[in-house]
Amino acid sequence: MFGFLDVPVEGAYHLIHVLTGPLSTALAIVVFTLGVRLLLHPLARSAARGERARTALLPEIQALREKHGRDRERLAAEMTKLQQESGTSLFVGCLPMLLQLPFFMVMYRLFTTATIGGEPNSLLGATLLGTPLGAHGLAGRPLVFVIAAGLAVVAWFSVRRQPAAADVPGGKLLRLLPYGTVLATLVVPQAAGIYLLTTTAWSAAERALLRRGS
Repeated sequence: MFGFLDVPVEGAYHLIHVLTGPLSTALAIVVFTLGVRLLLHPLARSAARGERARTALLPEIQALREKHGRDRERLAAEMTKLQQESGTSLFVGCLPMLLQLPFFMVMYRLFTTATIGGEPNSLLGATLLGTPLGAHGLAGRPLVFVIAAGLAVVAWFSVRRQPAAADVPGGKLLRLLPYGTVLATLVVPQAAGIYLLTTTAWSAAERALLRRGS
């Protein structure tokens, strides 16, 4: 089903092996993740500009809510029209996250596939805190609790930094999305959990810095 990932998975496998020379496998995953985020940083800057543009529209959005608050369909239509006229989009900030999905899928495959390139996957024997990085969910304790706690802290910080999200259509749902990563730790291998923790922590710090510099 995911045969199209075979080539990138094999490439990432060899890359992590190169990094694992001077580093532990877990730290190699962190370095790999940071490299991905550096590649996506220009998109994050664009998303930050879009977010500032949407913030400037908040008075108009509030006026629309007061005028059409009882007519949800009309309100949604007017909100969409306003965003189109201003050249902004509610979901532009999701683009960096969406573009990470292929990299996350590669990381997932790296620690769930028995063979890569026709050879046994040696990464499956890697551990952190005595826990195999390929262990899923509660089978990965105590590491899964450490990762889940870290993701919960990052999610809380991220939500606190986005108070205006509830003032636009779908904003309340977007505010809950960061906590979805905590639930994800129950179904993904611990290596993928390390990827999630690293990338979400990067996102939180990146947004804070970009807002401070605006």
